[in-house]
Amino acid sequence: MDARNFSALDSKGMQQVNADIPPLLSQALSASNVSAHWERRMFGQHAGDSYVAGMDPEVLPALVGCFPDALRQALARRRADAPASTPLQLRVSIHVGPLPHTGLGVPMVHTHRLLDDDVLRTLLNRANPEITNTAVIISQRVYEDVFESGCLNGDVLPDQFVRHLVKVKKFQQPAYVHVPGFDWRLADPEIFEPLGTTNAAAEQSASVPGASPQAASPAPGAVSFSHSGEHGIQAYNHFGAGRGQR
Repeated sequence: MDARNFSALDSKGMQQVNADIPPLLSQALSASNVSAHWERRMFGQHAGDSYVAGMDPEVLPALVGCFPDALRQALARRRADAPASTPLQLRVSIHVGPLPHTGLGVPMVHTHRLLDDDVLRTLLNRANPEITNTAVIISQRVYEDVFESGCLNGDVLPDQFVRHLVKVKKFQQPAYVHVPGFDWRLADPEIFEPLGTTNAAAEQSASVPGASPQAASPAPGAVSFSHSGEHGIQAYNHFGAGRGQR
């Protein structure tokens, strides 16, 4: 995990965030019923505004199903207890793979690449920090292991994770983004329009053999998601400075 906008804080603020991160994680993991595993964590590294650690893969159902919202609540309590301080927002990545006790290996690198994805940064940059304090990304392997196994702990649903292709340096893999409490279908225009509704552009492209409807190009620096709905209908959502959602 990593704290947003850490460098903008003054020295006292940085020291406070640094001191708050371990107990916040401990509170959230305790609420997720994996505190015993957290006490036995491996290669824990705390670097100012970030923290990384390894636990047994058996905790994955709780990390995906309970931990994100538990962390959101822990951060909300922190804000309520210190209303004058800058609200803390955290980005979290979860990945699974074999690693030695040193933590060195490809799964560790991939976990950091997921955390560096621009989507998480953009979502938290656009969000009201007093409302949205947590953004989580999980690898496709984690998504499959948890949801396809049917071993999920908690009441989170697969549809609360939106699929996204992560591209960071030479790393390029699909992953799933989750914002606790957010329904991704609210960003889908099909929820406001009848499924049979079409527009002229879609009809024109459909008249060309082999053609498919295309989304308008997002603004520079924007982040986009695509959703496939019923009957092959696709909706495009753009996130970026000066742009809303479509």
